Amino acid sequence: MNAKQRKLIYRILPYVILSLIGICFLLPLLWVLVASVDPNAMQSLKMPKQLTAGNYVDVLTSHENQRAFAIGLLMSLGQALVVVLLALLAAYPLSRYQLKYKKPFMLTILFMTSLPITAVMVPVYQLFLTLKLYDNVVGVVLFYVASSMPYGIWMIKNFMDSVPEDLEEAAWVDGASVLTGIRKIVAPLMVPGICTVAIFTFSGSWGNFFVPYILLQNPENFPASLKLYQFFGQYGMVDYGRLAAFSVLYAIPSIVLYILSQRFMSKGFSMQGGTKG
Repeated sequence: MNAKQRKLIYRILPYVILSLIGICFLLPLLWVLVASVDPNAMQSLKMPKQLTAGNYVDVLTSHENQRAFAIGLLMSLGQALVVVLLALLAAYPLSRYQLKYKKPFMLTILFMTSLPITAVMVPVYQLFLTLKLYDNVVGVVLFYVASSMPYGIWMIKNFMDSVPEDLEEAAWVDGASVLTGIRKIVAPLMVPGICTVAIFTFSGSWGNFFVPYILLQNPENFPASLKLYQFFGQYGMVDYGRLAAFSVLYAIPSIVLYILSQRFMSKGFSMQGGTKG
């Protein structure tokens, strides 16, 4: 084998490996899409003899599923809104003022962003029982907010650093307060960063299965992430068609937010780099 052939192999080999990995991920996704329109969907991937939208109709017309999607959206949107508001107020002094212990505090926040939720769920469970918040949707939202605040503060602070302070100082000269400056000067210039934090916060709670599984007991309070249980019956019987249709509908918000996050993150980072340069 000469040098030219080896060079060709080294150039093609990464694409072959990536293609094989992509196929491994594509086959389960393809099964979900095919099974969702198959009236007789099974565990194996096969082309249906006829296509039907009955699985989607059954999932969408179920009051339990509608309630689960509504609760999931309420929890995720509520968490994203509260996290953005609180993180914006908390990040402002960290970005604008010279605080004595700012560096240790920021390092603590950075450490908390890497803390796994599973490591704190046992004491959180006991705390929820003590505070009478167990099996309470609002309590789960509060826990989501608390667990997302370190990430939100860290990200909002980085985006806020890119906003020039001269604009705020000009507003202060005109008689604007600090809150007015945040609302009318800082926040509008941070829309890409705010949207980025909101999108990732929403996605984290929307796809979270473990936390509501531990902190919720009543099936009427289950969000969409827990409703997958209803498709697994006794003795190993599974309604694969409805399960696949539910999975497709459940993935739509994540796909939409992923598309939006690509646009907002690119705008945010370009704004940040352009300002500092």
